[in-house]
Amino acid sequence: MMNVENRHITIAGAARSGVAAAILLREKGAIPFVTDSGTISDISRQRLIDLNIEFEEGAHSSRSLKGEFLILSPGIPTESSIAQHYLNEGKKIYSEIELASWFANPPLIAVTGSNGKTTVANWMAHIWKTAGKNYLLTGNIGNAFSEMILSSDDHATILLEVSSFQLDHIDQFRPDITILLNITEDHLDRYQNDFGKYAAAKLQITRNQNCENLFIYWQDDPILAKHAEELALKPDSPRLLAFSATREVTEGAFIRNGTLILKLQNQEEELMQIGEIGLTGKHNLQNGMAAALAARASEIRNEFIRESLRSFEGVSHRLEFVREYEGIRYVNDSKATNINSVWYALDSFQMPLALILGGRDKGNDYTLLEKQIRSKVHTVIAIGEARASIREQLGNIVPNFLEADSMKGAVKLARKSCKRGETILLSPACSSFDMFDNYEHRGNEFKQAVLNL
Repeated sequence: MMNVENRHITIAGAARSGVAAAILLREKGAIPFVTDSGTISDISRQRLIDLNIEFEEGAHSSRSLKGEFLILSPGIPTESSIAQHYLNEGKKIYSEIELASWFANPPLIAVTGSNGKTTVANWMAHIWKTAGKNYLLTGNIGNAFSEMILSSDDHATILLEVSSFQLDHIDQFRPDITILLNITEDHLDRYQNDFGKYAAAKLQITRNQNCENLFIYWQDDPILAKHAEELALKPDSPRLLAFSATREVTEGAFIRNGTLILKLQNQEEELMQIGEIGLTGKHNLQNGMAAALAARASEIRNEFIRESLRSFEGVSHRLEFVREYEGIRYVNDSKATNINSVWYALDSFQMPLALILGGRDKGNDYTLLEKQIRSKVHTVIAIGEARASIREQLGNIVPNFLEADSMKGAVKLARKSCKRGETILLSPACSSFDMFDNYEHRGNEFKQAVLNL
C-alpha cells in the first residue's frame, strides 16, 4: 500500500474516474488537486465542492504541475502537455486503477481484450451472483474502481474490466487472476497508429503477476500464445490457463465432441454441451469459456457455472435485440467500436442485413469486413465523421451504399432498404464522440429511433 497521507497529488481529468481518484485520495489523507483543460460537468463540480477538494477547469495552471505525482485519467493521452511535463520532470504518472489497487483487498480478477471484456466481466458477475458470492463489478464499466474501493466489502471478489488506456501507467498493479481475451486493432489513434504499442499496452496486465497468480488467455490468438510462452520461461511465472474452441489445451478449457471441458491440474471435468450456452456465436463461446475458467479457479462449483452459462442474457448495446417490427429485426451493437467486433457481430447472423456503420474513425481498415459484407450485407448506411472513409473503402463492395446525418435518418434509410425476414444492425466500428456522449448514448438513440417507427 502506498502512503499518500499529506502528499500533494494532482489528478488530470475531472470525469468519472478522475473525481473518484480525488475522493479516494482525500479519504486516505492526501491533498488532491483536480485539473481539467476542458469544462467540468455540473455533477462533478458539485461533488468536488461538497468534499472540499480544490479544482480548476479550462487550463492546466502552474499549480497543477507541482504535484508530487500525477494521476492521469484514461481519457487523457500520455502525449498531453501535463503528462509530458511530469515525465520531463522525472515525476511518476499513475493510472486510476493503479491508485485504487493500492487500497484494494484481494481477490481481484481483471479482464481486458480488444473485444468481449464487458461481456465477460458481466458474465462473471452473473456467475458470482448465481453462486451467492459477494462481488464488486467495476473499472471500465459502471462505477470507477477508486469509488468502489471506498465502499468495498473485504470479502467481496473485485471483478474489474480494464482498458488499454488504464494499463498505460500501472506500476504495482497485480491481479490475482488476469484474463486476456484477444488483441486486435483498436485505438490506434492513441498509439501513433502502431499496433505493436497497442498490444504492448494490453500485455501490461500480466507485468507484475507471479507464481501466486493466474493468467487466463485465448490460445488461438498468436500474440497471446507467444506471450504465454514467454511468461512460462520466467522462474516465478503465473499459472497459465488457456481456452480454445478449436484445439485441446494442456490446462484450461476446450471443446471435445460438442462438450465444454475444463481441465485443471490434470483433471478433466465435463461442464456442459456448448449448445446449452445462452449466448450464441463463436465469440460468446470463447467469452463463456473465459468466465467459466475464472469462476472454477475461484472455487465456484460447476453447477453454478453451468446454470450461469445457460441463463446469462448478455449486456446492453452488445448484440442487443431491440424489437421486431413488420417482420424486420432491429439489433443494437453500439458497443462494437472496432472492426474485429463488427466482424464477430456479422458472423452471428445468417440472414440478409442492413448495416449502420460509422462515427469517429480510429484508423480503421473497413475492407477487413469485405467477406462478411459480400455474403450477408445488402446495404451499408454510413454516419458520422467516418462516412468518407467508409464510402472510399466499401462503396464498391456493398450493393447499396447510403449516408445519413443522424441516427434517426439512418434507421429510416435502413427500414426502406429491408424486407421481412431481414435484420437492421447498428454495429459502428467507430467511437461515438463525434455525434454522441458515449456508446450508450448512441445505442439509446438507435433504440429510440427504432421504437418511434
